[in-house]
Amino acid sequence: MFCPPPSTSESVEAAEPKREEQAKTVCLRLLTARARTRAELAGQLAKRGYPDDVSDRVLDRLATAGLIDDTDFAEQWVRSRREHAGKGRKALAAELRTKGVDEDVIAGALEGIDAAAERDRAEQLVHAKLRRETLGDDDVKVTRRLVAMLARRGYNPSMAYDVVSTELAAERERRRV
Repeated sequence: MFCPPPSTSESVEAAEPKREEQAKTVCLRLLTARARTRAELAGQLAKRGYPDDVSDRVLDRLATAGLIDDTDFAEQWVRSRREHAGKGRKALAAELRTKGVDEDVIAGALEGIDAAAERDRAEQLVHAKLRRETLGDDDVKVTRRLVAMLARRGYNPSMAYDVVSTELAAERERRRV
């Protein structure tokens, strides 16, 4: 009695649930290390060779379960990077774009940062750096270094220069007393 081999479509259908389970395991392992955006997880699954339809189903299930939430991710990212790395709005927006977060979500996460809050954080950063600087007669090098530090962190250059000038004058006055 001859039994034909199963058709390829039947074996593909049987393999789908297994592939989805493997993809889910990959995502859960990645999410254990840190929160990730949907785009980051989709990129990791694509890199590992999972088809788009399998990835979409797994990511939809994880989103429904509340394990993937780009809005929450963006808010946490902004809060953490502002507090620990002192990043400005421009740098935070660029970082979120590289993580695959939508522009609307980025705008929502950054709306809590107004110009005064950004300036306050820049002043804190400059104040902390100035305490370790040796000030001389000509502080062009110190000014340039501090303005560049703020610019690398995503602060507006004109605001950065203003903050550095103000803080430098205050530090000179403090040391004079």
